[in-house]
Amino acid sequence: MEDAQSAPAYGRTNWRRFAVAVGVPTVIAGGLVLALAEGALAANFTVSGKQFKLSADKLVGNGFTQYSGELPTADKEKYPNGKIPAAMSGIRSADLWNLCQSVAVGPVTLRIEAGDDPNRPVHADELLIGMSTLGGDATFEDIQIGLDGSTLDQDGADSHGAPLSFGQQARKVTINGLRQEAYYTSASTFTLNGMNLKLHIGGSHECYYDED
Repeated sequence: MEDAQSAPAYGRTNWRRFAVAVGVPTVIAGGLVLALAEGALAANFTVSGKQFKLSADKLVGNGFTQYSGELPTADKEKYPNGKIPAAMSGIRSADLWNLCQSVAVGPVTLRIEAGDDPNRPVHADELLIGMSTLGGDATFEDIQIGLDGSTLDQDGADSHGAPLSFGQQARKVTINGLRQEAYYTSASTFTLNGMNLKLHIGGSHECYYDED
């Protein structure tokens, strides 16, 4: 049973919770534009705390930064201080080939695919990602490691990490076989060429599965 019309057969699915969990990829699919008036982490937003997976055959980004940060959440039971620790990555301009993004809640998985045409990759500007894991074969050009997180400037954002926090940046990053789990993604523009969005009921439909 793998189509949305079969959903009533799964009476235990919490559709309200699912709607919250899939909010991030659904908004991205529509082209999210956030007004970050006071810097990347000063925006008025709250994340669900539900992670989503993203994979791509290849990512090429110009202007890369990475630093530690926190994301606000309403889940005070799991995060008593209302903050989720996250590794923050900013990329001024990025292209991704064969992008897949999925979020699973119980038997329901929302999956988005785009950029399968080699000549029309997914494109994002002013990309900001709050993640817990990142994997792949990465090549950095003109990298600087160990900078004060508040002084980073390669991605063009107004603010980054806290003063004296650890940070790194590079003029360019290329990641082959990208695998990522994230709580949050924003971009000033997110162009999903050849987008295909599907809601799956039952089965295995996440973009990738961790190897034991």
